[in-house]
Amino acid sequence: MKLRIVILACVAMLTGAASAKAQQEVKIGVLYPLSGPTAQIGIDAVAAIRTAVEIVNQGADLPLALAKNKGLPGLGGAKVTPIIVDHQGKPEVGQSETERLITQEKVHALIGAYFSSVTAAASQAAERAGIPFVNADSTQPALTQRGLKYFFRTTPTDENFSELMFDFLKDFGTKSDQKFQSVSLFHEDTAYGTDSAKVQERLARERGFRVLEHIAYRAQTTSLTAEVQRLKAANADVLLPSSYTSDTFLLLRTAKDLDYNPKLIVAQNAGFTDPTFISTMGKDADGAITRSPYNADLESHIPLLPKINAIFKRHSNGRDLSDVPARNFTGIMTLLDAINRAGSTEPDKIRAALAATNIPPDQLIVPYRGVRFDATGQNELVRAILMQVQKGKYCTIYPFELAACQVLYPNPTWAEKAKM
Repeated sequence: MKLRIVILACVAMLTGAASAKAQQEVKIGVLYPLSGPTAQIGIDAVAAIRTAVEIVNQGADLPLALAKNKGLPGLGGAKVTPIIVDHQGKPEVGQSETERLITQEKVHALIGAYFSSVTAAASQAAERAGIPFVNADSTQPALTQRGLKYFFRTTPTDENFSELMFDFLKDFGTKSDQKFQSVSLFHEDTAYGTDSAKVQERLARERGFRVLEHIAYRAQTTSLTAEVQRLKAANADVLLPSSYTSDTFLLLRTAKDLDYNPKLIVAQNAGFTDPTFISTMGKDADGAITRSPYNADLESHIPLLPKINAIFKRHSNGRDLSDVPARNFTGIMTLLDAINRAGSTEPDKIRAALAATNIPPDQLIVPYRGVRFDATGQNELVRAILMQVQKGKYCTIYPFELAACQVLYPNPTWAEKAKM
C-alpha cells in the first residue's frame, strides 16, 4: 500500500512538472505575406508582433498591463513564442500553413493574415480545428458574417472605413462650399476589392451620389490603360480605388501617362498605405487621401505611440510604425491579453476570454475607442481616420477634431506636381 502511494505521488509530481513545463511557452502562429509585391507589409507586420512579444516576455517601462511582468502572469510567467510563416498572398498556402501550424507546431492561437482572401481560408482551417484566430488587418465585412466561433477581428471593416469616407465628403463639402455629387469605383477582383466596392456602391446610392464608373480589374494586372481611359472620360468628382501595392503604383503611373487628374482620390488603404508607397511614387503620391486607423501625427492624442514606435524600430531596421503594423500590434496584444486572462492555453478558455475582452483606449496605439467584441467577433469600438499625403508625408485630415493638416483640394495635377 505504501509503495502504491509513493508511486502515485511520483506520478503526480511528474505530471505536475510536465504541466508546469508545458506552460512555460505559449505558441502563436503568425501568418503574413513575406515575399512578393506586398512583402514589406508582411515584414513590418512581423516586426510589430516581435515588438509585442518583447514587451510581454521582457517587461517594459510602459503603462500597459502586460508590460509590468516578464512573461504572462496569468500562466505563471510563461513566455510567448511566435511561429512565423509566409503565406505568399495565396489562400491555399494560408490554409495549408494554418493546418501545419496547428497539427505539427501545436500553436495555441493564430494571428494573420492581411489579405482578406487568405484570412478567410486560414480562419476556416482554424475553426475546423477549434483554435482561436485573431485578425487585425483584413477588412472584408463578410469575414465576421460567417458565424465562426473562434474568429475575432480588432480592425475596422471596409464598411466602417467607407462610411467615414462619405461622412468626410459631406462634412468637407459643407466646410469648403464644394459639391461632391459623383464617384467612380475602381477595384481589384479578389475578396478585398470586390466587397469594398460593393459597400461603396451601396453607400454612394444611399447618400445621393451618382456612380459614373464601377470598374473591376484583374489583381496584379500588367496594364490599366483601358480602365484609366474610362475613368478619365467619366471625370467623377471623387475616385474611390481599392487596390493592393503593385496595382496602386500602376494606377497612378498610368493616370500620369494619360494625364488623368482626379480632383479627389480617397483610397481604401492597401497600396496607398504600403510602407513603400511614398518612397516609390515620390511627388506623384502627393494629394492622395487614404483611410487608416493610424498615423504618426496622432501621438498628441495617443501618448503611447512614440514609446511603442521606439521599440518597433529595433525590430524593423529603423522603420517607423505605419498603418498595418500598428493594427497588428493592437491585434496581438489583444490576443495575449485574452490568453493571460484565460490563465490557460486551452482553446475554449482562450476563446471565452476573447469574447469577454474589454480593453480601454488608453491601452491602445490606434484611435479606437477600445476593443470589445460583438456576437460576431467584430470589435465594436473601432474608429478610423483619413490621412492625405502632403509634401511627402501622411497628414491626418479627418475627423476634423483629430486633424493635423487642412485638406489639400483639389488634388494637384501631374503638371503641378512636376513643378513641386
